Amino acid sequence: MTLPERIDIVEVGPRDGLQNESSTVPTSTKVELVERLARTGLRTVEATSFVNPRAVPQLADAAEVMTRTERIDDVSYPVLTPNLRGYDAAVAAGATSVAVFAAASESFSQRNVRASIAESIERFAPIVERAAEDGVHVRGYVSTVWGCPFEGPIAPGAVHDVVRRLADLGIGDVSLGDTIGVAVPSEIEPVVGPLLEFDADLRVALHLHDTRGTALANAWEGMRLGITTFDASVGGLGGCPFAPGATGNVATEDLVWMCHRAGISTGVDLDALVDVAQWITHEIGRPVSGHVARTRLWPWTELDQPLVP
Repeated sequence: MTLPERIDIVEVGPRDGLQNESSTVPTSTKVELVERLARTGLRTVEATSFVNPRAVPQLADAAEVMTRTERIDDVSYPVLTPNLRGYDAAVAAGATSVAVFAAASESFSQRNVRASIAESIERFAPIVERAAEDGVHVRGYVSTVWGCPFEGPIAPGAVHDVVRRLADLGIGDVSLGDTIGVAVPSEIEPVVGPLLEFDADLRVALHLHDTRGTALANAWEGMRLGITTFDASVGGLGGCPFAPGATGNVATEDLVWMCHRAGISTGVDLDALVDVAQWITHEIGRPVSGHVARTRLWPWTELDQPLVP
């Protein structure tokens, strides 16, 4: 199959990238991160999460982040909402796009949200119903798609079942997460292929963690199969507080550089994005982890420049 001419990137750094930080990141830094990312040309920047602050204390300032962020027209600022209470708080803070999250692993679901997969999906029904009334977009995350830290490998059929349940609720935008970064390219098609055939209107995205260095290769395979939406985190920040050993997402700047070199447009200013990656890693006291951002620490050569804008 031919590669896409363009991909869309859902930037998850401000939420997924910061949720696992042990030291508190100031609200002003989070707001500046969201605003700087939006100015790079990214059209979707996941701003925060309206989860129980006892579960994820790093994002306890979600409402303040949303209300203080200066938004750009044509940029979406989705937030995570685990239940109707979180949804109401998010909408009150100005959210127009929300995400709900399920797991493909029963063990992970129990440890993450203290509910079975079926029970967790039942909780989404009132959110989807309310969102339809409010004109709010709903996205579904499915975690542990290719492996669970507690359960091991996950059968593609289990993933398909969860996605179909989300679709039955009316969620047509689903992101598949390699939460612990165990997938390799040959494992992408058995999960993705049947879903692309299941419903032509279903928008499938990949959310790839780079724990074992395979995220970019998996993204390439996803593009080859027809996926055009990918989640990524500036600077490769991230991890999951409920998945031991899980490290960061694929670095947004690495994904952008690979696509641009291959002639695939993203609409993102790579130089500006690298500046953000270097700034935020400095702000939170982390080393630069993305390959392209590390390369930028030295003078770039012509080969480092993207081939398309």
